[in-house]
Amino acid sequence: MKILLIEPYYTGSHKQWADGYKKHSSHEIRILSMKGQFWKWRMHGGAVTMAIEFNKMNWCPDLILTTDMLDLTTFLSLTRKKTDDIQTAIYFHENQISYPWSPNDRDIKQKRDSHYGFINYSSALASDRILFNSSFHMNSFLNSLPIFLRQFPDHQELDTINSIRDKAKLLYLGMDLKIFDRYKSSHKGVPLILWNHRWEYDKNPELFFKVLNKIKDNGHNYGLIVLGENFSQSPTIFEKSKDSLKEKIVHWGYAESFDEYAKWLWMADILPVTSNQEFFGASVMEAIYCGTRPILPNSLAYPELIPPEHHLDVLYKNENELYKKVCNALKSNKITKRTTLRTVAQKFDWHKMAPLYDKILCARDMNI
Repeated sequence: MKILLIEPYYTGSHKQWADGYKKHSSHEIRILSMKGQFWKWRMHGGAVTMAIEFNKMNWCPDLILTTDMLDLTTFLSLTRKKTDDIQTAIYFHENQISYPWSPNDRDIKQKRDSHYGFINYSSALASDRILFNSSFHMNSFLNSLPIFLRQFPDHQELDTINSIRDKAKLLYLGMDLKIFDRYKSSHKGVPLILWNHRWEYDKNPELFFKVLNKIKDNGHNYGLIVLGENFSQSPTIFEKSKDSLKEKIVHWGYAESFDEYAKWLWMADILPVTSNQEFFGASVMEAIYCGTRPILPNSLAYPELIPPEHHLDVLYKNENELYKKVCNALKSNKITKRTTLRTVAQKFDWHKMAPLYDKILCARDMNI
């Protein structure tokens, strides 16, 4: 099968996913992409650029696979002479309907945020198949659609939700995890606490650093590794915490190479996660694969991804439970964490996921 994978936001986890599937699939896959920046403009205008580039191609795929960053309706309208008989599938890494926007976003303030959600909604309507990276994500999207559509003055077309639901399917994120194996290492000394997420408000860094400052004030010894991509408007708590926790910091800032990133993950001991939003959690799975002990919210996609037998040890319900679990982990620092939960992440490696992707995308029956 020939697959054209269209990604207007070709960076970070979106790029890793696209490259990973191309590398491990048994199908012929070509990637049509744009640089991963200006995400709102990619959702608005990326479809026009992608359509222009596709119309230039002397190659016809059997399937067009894209992501939630493409306005599929616009793309199909501009390529209808070539795409009339081509099946389409859209993979939702995230969505702009149930995703919690920052209250400081200018589109929220000017009440323009619904447009991005409508792109996701209309693209889902237009696509032959709709794939989600977790059941939590799929359910949150489908359950948010009635509220989203009812905000419009008339012709809300609520019946269209059923057609979207009928096409929706779970397909977990594929990840290139085995590449971490070559950097495997360990360290001796104080336990190392890890942050390896984007520096954005939806990861709730305020709670993360609040708990770490409390632990420091109560005399617990630890080192701190802060990784992840930071932006020009990152939450101010990062600069404040860089000062308040300066004696704990082992590394602070974006890892400039994958080698460096992987080495820090293998060295880390404890991963307290405080996210307000997570449809899957690729950075969490990377850390778990490298043996870091996760402490995760008992919400979002985490209860689905962590086996029930580990819920008591791994999941927390509130700030007090988070504090206690991190303290207990620092006291025990048992290296059993480096083997017990690694299998949780291993099942998402492309060597296992690519055959499943190939099977689902090739199938004519969505129930497969």
